[in-house]
Amino acid sequence: MRSNLIYGALNPVENRYMLCQLVSKATRKFHRPATRVQDTMNQVLKQFADARAAERVMALAEPVAESQRKAA
Repeated sequence: MRSNLIYGALNPVENRYMLCQLVSKATRKFHRPATRVQDTMNQVLKQFADARAAERVMALAEPVAESQRKAA
């Protein structure tokens, strides 16, 4: 159901108004004429929810050591 997708997409974007604006802009950009708008919107909401999951995975990864600079 779309309500489950919306709750998943609210994790990275905490403001509901901003989520609505972002989803509408993304839906307009990613929509293809041969598909339904509802399907495109569902895909966009899934992408928002997956972005939060990817962010959590990146946060758990070990930080990459920075190269040390030596004064010349």
